[in-house]
Amino acid sequence: MKLIKKHCLFREEKIYYSDLGKGRVIVLLHGFLGSSEIWLETIKSLSRFFRVIAIDLPGHGESASYGYIHSMDLMAKAVKMIMDNLKLKRYVIAGHSMGGYTALAFAELFPDSVRGICLLHSTSFADSDTKKTDRKRAIKLVKSNARVFTKSTINNLFSAKHLKQRKDEISFAQKIASKTSKRGIINALEGMRERPSRDIILHFADYPILFIVGKFDAVLPMQSLLNQSEICKKKYVLLLENSGHMGFLEEPKMCIKHLKRFFRISFMPLNKQTELLKLSS
Repeated sequence: MKLIKKHCLFREEKIYYSDLGKGRVIVLLHGFLGSSEIWLETIKSLSRFFRVIAIDLPGHGESASYGYIHSMDLMAKAVKMIMDNLKLKRYVIAGHSMGGYTALAFAELFPDSVRGICLLHSTSFADSDTKKTDRKRAIKLVKSNARVFTKSTINNLFSAKHLKQRKDEISFAQKIASKTSKRGIINALEGMRERPSRDIILHFADYPILFIVGKFDAVLPMQSLLNQSEICKKKYVLLLENSGHMGFLEEPKMCIKHLKRFFRISFMPLNKQTELLKLSS
């Protein structure tokens, strides 16, 4: 299966996306160094039950870069432009890592459009001072040798045992990452570095929020995310016992199973959601 992409103009440049399936709408937002293609197997499974919109965020995949920084707000506005162009009003957003930061920015800017959010190996917290320093170092490395940076970064996203067991998946992610332009990488690093904390979204959201957490995630520690999930009124937590930061590639069947369940709950009447979330988590 190969994704057939369409595009819309956002600030006079092209943003690309795929649109497969029918029914209730879900939006998939990839992480840093990804693209809509990273969701290929996920889309194949979910598009049998839902209409799935997968977007190349600014500076990634085939989408254009803008200025010197891709803030999460800018990415969220690009997503909204596509959804408005498709005349879609309310939907569930699933974001992996940076895509989760974008989903939370979207929820802050356009709350009436959100039926639910999945934070797949993602957080509402801003970067710590240490992480901000790491981003600066990363930018310097990208400027000198982007290829070395992307390869080491992708390897670090998988759990140690999957470096041997999931060679095809790692190669797949590496290939996608290698297509990201130097400008796109730097703009995203700057945007993630400057993003604010959005804990308030978790605290006040009346819609369900799913946390997918990797036990061996070297980027976002498991316990930090499990603690963060307690903020939510309507939480659903999936702990992946064998995954790092790429659960949808490391434990795809488990992720698909729980994503389908979560999406269905998100589209149910509000009075049914809380009870079903208690049974599911």
